[in-house]
This record gives sequence, C-alpha cells and structure tokens, in this order.
Amino acid sequence: MSFSAFSSSSFTIFMFLFFFLLILPSSNSLLNSPSINATLRRQPRQLSVNYYAKTCPKVEILVGSVTSQMFKDAPASGPATIRLFFHDCFVEGCDGSILISTKPGSKELAEKDAEDNKDLAKEAFEGMNKAKAVVESKCPGVVSCADILAIATRDFVHLVGGPYYQVKKGRWDGKISKASRVHQNLPQSNSTVDQLLKFFSSKGLTPEDLVVLSGAHTIGFAHCKQFVNRLYDYKGTKKPDPSMDPRLLKALKMSCPQFGGNVDIVAPFDVTTPFSFDNAYYGNLEAKLGLLASDQALSLDPRTKSFVQDLAKDKHKFFQAFAAAMDKMGSIGVKRGRKHGEFRKDCTMHM
Repeated sequence: MSFSAFSSSSFTIFMFLFFFLLILPSSNSLLNSPSINATLRRQPRQLSVNYYAKTCPKVEILVGSVTSQMFKDAPASGPATIRLFFHDCFVEGCDGSILISTKPGSKELAEKDAEDNKDLAKEAFEGMNKAKAVVESKCPGVVSCADILAIATRDFVHLVGGPYYQVKKGRWDGKISKASRVHQNLPQSNSTVDQLLKFFSSKGLTPEDLVVLSGAHTIGFAHCKQFVNRLYDYKGTKKPDPSMDPRLLKALKMSCPQFGGNVDIVAPFDVTTPFSFDNAYYGNLEAKLGLLASDQALSLDPRTKSFVQDLAKDKHKFFQAFAAAMDKMGSIGVKRGRKHGEFRKDCTMHM
C-alpha cells in the first residue's frame, strides 16, 4: 500500500490501459458482496465543523475557489492532494508538517524531502500555497495550513466523484518536520497484511479503516518501481506474483521492464475506472487486478477479505464508510496550543 498519485512530469500513462479495457469483463461482473459499517471514533473535542464560524466563516468557500480551479487546470492535483493528506496525517499527525520546506543549509531534511515523499506531485503543494494565500488575504493569521489541507482534500474527493463530507477543523500546524521520521510511519507497496494491520492499529485505526482508506486507490497512479518486483521476482521467487491476472501481468510488462525502464512511467491503481472515485477498486481486487501487492493482499487475507467483498458490492456504502474513515483519520495526532503548534502564514515556513 502506497498512497501514490502522479505529477505532470510523470504523466506517461500506460498505453496498455486502453488495450486492457477492451478485454476486461464489464465492471458489473467484478462487483459482488454483503455490507459494511465503518467505525467512527469520537473526535477530539477541539475539532468542530464550525471552528472558524466567527474568525473566518467563509474559509471553505475560499479554499473551494482554489480547488475547483486547480482541478480544471491540473486534474492531477486531485489524487495528488489526497495522497498529500494521507502522508501528512500518518507522519506526526494531521498538522501540515509535510508542507514545510527544508531550510537552506539545514543538516536535517524536512518531511517533504524524504525519499518516500519524492514522488509527491508538485501540483498538490502548489494548490496548497494558492489556497493559503487566498485564505490569508481574507483571514490573516487565523486558519491553519493543516485545516486548509483537510478541506482541500475533501473538495478533491468530491470533485473526482466521491462523497462530500463535513470537515471538522481546529488543527494547529505542527512544529516538527523531519525526513528521518517518514519511512517508518508510511505503509509500503509491498507491506503484508500483518504489517498493515499493526501499522494502522498504531494510528488508532481498525482493520475496517485499513480497507476503507485503501479505497483512495480508486484514483491515482503508481510508478513502476512500486510494483515491478511483482512482475518478475515476487518475494525472491524469480517468478511473477501468482495472484495477478495474467492479462494485467502481460500488459504491465510491456511498459515496465525489469531493468532500465523509464522512471516516469506510471500505471493506474484502478485499471477499470482510473479517473473516477468509485468502488471498482474493490471489484478489481476480487478479480486479481490489484496493482500493488499490498492492495491485492487485502482480498486474500481472511481478516480483510470480507470488507473488500462488502465494499465491492455497494458504492453508497463505500462512500459512507470512506467519509467516516477520513473524519477519523483526520484526527490523528492533532496539535493544540503554542507548545506544540502554530498558525503559519506561509505553509512552507515555520513562524
């Protein structure tokens, strides 16, 4: 599992996709199952939908004016911003620390420059800077970068066809941003279900949350390096991953050679509806069409398989569960008070 998107510089999408779509069965045949209830834990009291009711009542309209324009000008900003929010929340909590730039001459790199974050699309950072500038022009020094990122993420989820949900606000911007803390706090594309369950549990998230939040891979793209081992040397066997549909394997090999391939090539997480936020991702997993080993494993492990089946059946249930899980994830590691937080006027720099 890797919360990946794509940037304009890497938008060299697999030509296989169009060929592959022609030979796929209809999407209806991929979607089956029962029902799911996402667990929503009590939010910290400091977070509330109306947090800025008096200080910046139009904050969501202001952010929305930027996200809607960004989506028109650079569609990649959608999945890119969603990925940015995940990477922010899982490292240091949802505190905007991923937006901070490394200081010139600093011995310690900021989160943004960690190896695991090098593929984060520039459109996401550009969008955040624009949104912050617009908010600051109307409500100077009032709204945190962390809250703007949470609002923008919801906007993009909705713009790509996903659910619209209320965003609780009240996060302060974190003061710590270290690249050295990133890798151990992000799930990897080859993580096992055991590793994923332990990792999500450490963040206060359940197995249901793991499967539901993985549904963010209904949009976005991954670079070859994140799945190439599945194609040629799965777990050191010198053979492909047997859990991958042979047609998908063949198509991916055409664009991702084992060695010396184009590092900018990307493939969609969801090979059937890569530009729509829907529940086809789960039907794909049932049909062995998952791109990442960590995603495909969710449909094979008895601890997560039933959730995949439930979500594959009903898009409405997925939307409800996803909104609840995003609300829950958005409360991870929330900062409050001047000891741990600040309200940055420029998201890239500490006060």
